[in-house]
Amino acid sequence: MFRVSTSAFRVQGASVSQRVDLLAIAAHRDDVELTCGGTLAKAVRAGHRVGILDLTQGESGTHGDAGIRAAEAERAAQALGVHVRLNAGLPDAHLANDETSRAIVVTWVRQTRPRVVILPFPVGRHPDHRIASELGRDACYLAGLAKYGSGGGPHRPLKLLYALAYREDPVKPTFVVDVSDTFEAKMTAIRCYASQFDGAKAAGEIFPTGQDLYELIRVQSAHYGSLIRRRYGEPFFCHETLEVQDVLQLGVQSL
Repeated sequence: MFRVSTSAFRVQGASVSQRVDLLAIAAHRDDVELTCGGTLAKAVRAGHRVGILDLTQGESGTHGDAGIRAAEAERAAQALGVHVRLNAGLPDAHLANDETSRAIVVTWVRQTRPRVVILPFPVGRHPDHRIASELGRDACYLAGLAKYGSGGGPHRPLKLLYALAYREDPVKPTFVVDVSDTFEAKMTAIRCYASQFDGAKAAGEIFPTGQDLYELIRVQSAHYGSLIRRRYGEPFFCHETLEVQDVLQLGVQSL
């Protein structure tokens, strides 16, 4: 059984309610900054409560260690403005969608009670990324079962979104979030992970092109932005058909 330290719960300034409107779940500290940091910062600026749940402490990473990455993650959370950053304490590079892990994630979902959850895309070269997606989805479902586990009332998020950034397969985004106004906050958060990214040419699902990693992120984000006629964007996928109330409010010019 993996123990979750109470010190893993961090809030800017002081302890407040752990409940959030939007929760991003990912395998490693730095994953959400890379894939959806601009979206999180935008939600904060819109007045929503936003949280991050890192499933591991990054202790098996090639560079840095768990302590260094914890400090980097805290600075990155401040750069994005998120209200809550949690760590599940699951084993890095050995992540598993098993009963113990599901019970831990269910506990955090029930405590934070998000309406929307962002997960990694379920296809990727890092096993932890793929498993984090499956584990997060299963935990979100199980969290809604009244007789599953103990502690916290049942809660099931309304919507699961999958961060699609840096994908090389032909999956088309369901939608792209305009992060032009929060892109620099995203980059500031990413740069907090100096142990991982300074001098790097690749990271996670980002394959090397010869460019500096920070420039590569900017180029990729500009590409996604171009799909919606904006400067920078972050792409997402969801399985459900999205509802539109007013077709006259649809953006992105067709011709």
